[in-house]
Amino acid sequence: MNILIINAHLTYPGWSEGKLNNSLAELAKTFFIERGHTVTETKIERGYDPDTEVAKHATTDLVILQTPVNWFGAPWIYKKYVDEVFNAGGIGTKILLEDDGRTRSDPTRQYGTGGKMQGKRFMVSATWNAPHEAFDNPHGILYGGKGTADVFLNITSSYKFCGYDVLPDFNVFDIFKKIEAIPASFEDYKRHLETHCL
Repeated sequence: MNILIINAHLTYPGWSEGKLNNSLAELAKTFFIERGHTVTETKIERGYDPDTEVAKHATTDLVILQTPVNWFGAPWIYKKYVDEVFNAGGIGTKILLEDDGRTRSDPTRQYGTGGKMQGKRFMVSATWNAPHEAFDNPHGILYGGKGTADVFLNITSSYKFCGYDVLPDFNVFDIFKKIEAIPASFEDYKRHLETHCL
């Protein structure tokens, strides 16, 4: 299996250095290599070529986005990455998708079914300041019962639009106030990868 790990961390000196996201990306890389799989990496902050990234997506079976959650989404450099890469692989080249899936005879149906990446999978692995209890809680003030998959809809929809199957996300919560719980998350991540990605 070919795996692409995209690290969307954006460094803010003295506040967010990226150690946890880098460690989780490295854990996933090691996990797959030890099992005989091929891993390619992109660290967005270091720069990238959109056409090269399109080629990586076209030849990859599984894409993992490793990201911090900054202000309820991935850092802005990830949105820029998606805009550039998916536009480069989109309608002009028709590498990632043929069109949006609709037909002239009924333009209201099948929107989002024109992707060409069927059989490929996408997963988000994220780090949060938010506690786990903030999600899937109908009494929660901020999310009002919504889960992490709801928060990530703006990320996963781009992949689903291109035909990817979206896997359950993995999350490390409360990273500033429960630092002592972080080491256990590494074993949790291995179990998640074993369950959902192999």
